[in-house]
Amino acid sequence: MKVVITGGAGFLGKKLARKILDGSTLGGERVSELLLFDVAKASGPGLDDPRVVAMDGDIANFATVQSIVQGASSVFHFAAVVSAGAEADFDLGYRVNLDGARNVLEACRALGTNPRVIFTSSLAAYGGDLPKAVTDDTPLTPQTSYGAQKAMGEFLVRDYTRKGFLRGTAIRLPTICVRTGRPNKAASTWASSMVREPLTGIDVVCPVTADTPMVVLSPRRTVEAFLRAHDLDPDAFGPGRALLLNGIRVTAAELEAAMKRNAGNRKLGTVSWQHDPAIQKIVDGWPGDIDAARARRLGFETDRDLDEVVRHFIADDLDEQIRSMAA
Repeated sequence: MKVVITGGAGFLGKKLARKILDGSTLGGERVSELLLFDVAKASGPGLDDPRVVAMDGDIANFATVQSIVQGASSVFHFAAVVSAGAEADFDLGYRVNLDGARNVLEACRALGTNPRVIFTSSLAAYGGDLPKAVTDDTPLTPQTSYGAQKAMGEFLVRDYTRKGFLRGTAIRLPTICVRTGRPNKAASTWASSMVREPLTGIDVVCPVTADTPMVVLSPRRTVEAFLRAHDLDPDAFGPGRALLLNGIRVTAAELEAAMKRNAGNRKLGTVSWQHDPAIQKIVDGWPGDIDAARARRLGFETDRDLDEVVRHFIADDLDEQIRSMAA
């Protein structure tokens, strides 16, 4: 069984790859080849496995994408330009996030084998005049280019599945917290930075107000959700072939407090507040809460509380984060 992860050198891509390599099956089958594709070759702990093929290239190049999906039974599509980056560079965002997604779907269609495709969408697909908590049935009215690109990707997945070209599901993610690495151009990157940097002794600036809400889900629960979604029939997700994942509604101030509660005797970096109106505007356009009945009904789990999110980061990723920052 060959599995492809686009964006395979990224944080979630590598997390999913390690989980698969550790023995997780897909559809009851063990993976014989795991191809990780990204703009740079994937590397790092846990990926030195003979089943791993790491390739670099351009997701917007159809010939390249067609070559990587040859023989694939399943494709997890993570590759994307993140929110603030897509907003700042209109052409790049559409080239990667829309053209790249279409390339993946077209390449899978050309296989003629009805492969399983999991598309990574986002809460940014919602926007405008929103209810207190968005649901699976809340209309997609994105207010950013990134959100529009993710919404378009969802519609493509739905139509390619309807036509029988592939078996697709789109997963709408809340903010994944805590991510390892350095801050990126995502408008939500501060949520991870509020925990990650202080715990490694680094000062951090929060660009939003202390009462700004964010719905978060730990990487551990996110990877579990992708594996579970893969093994369910696309029809289980309704006619939209989409799944909204639940998360925990927190504020920036609550993130800081949870980090401090679970820090132990570590010497912490400081959190300072420096308002960035551009980031605040993007974040304010996102849903403030989630009520995903379908995810609950299908058995998808969320984190118990914010302290568990922080403890997951400390147990799973803090040591690697410290080593990477030292390097």
